[in-house]
Amino acid sequence: MKESEFQARLIKEIKERFPGCLVLKNDPTYIQGVPDLLVLYKNRWAGLECKKSAKERNHPRPNQEFYVGKMNEMSYASFIYPENKEDVINDLERTLNS
Repeated sequence: MKESEFQARLIKEIKERFPGCLVLKNDPTYIQGVPDLLVLYKNRWAGLECKKSAKERNHPRPNQEFYVGKMNEMSYASFIYPENKEDVINDLERTLNS
């Protein structure tokens, strides 16, 4: 599965699990390394960096580790790929509903 296909399915699932949320796609050319998606829900937010597989996760692009870490310190951010999707969605649910 292509990353874009995974991302499209993920956005649909997030919108179903968090009714009324906004899922914004970030511009990768504006700040290189900022996570792909910003999820806004009620008064909380999270950043998600999509990868097409766990194997690809082991080779992040420059600055991705930095921005995912920085945003995770502020609220919640994570790398997400098919192999860890359920764990990350569960973490996201705990964070956004706390």
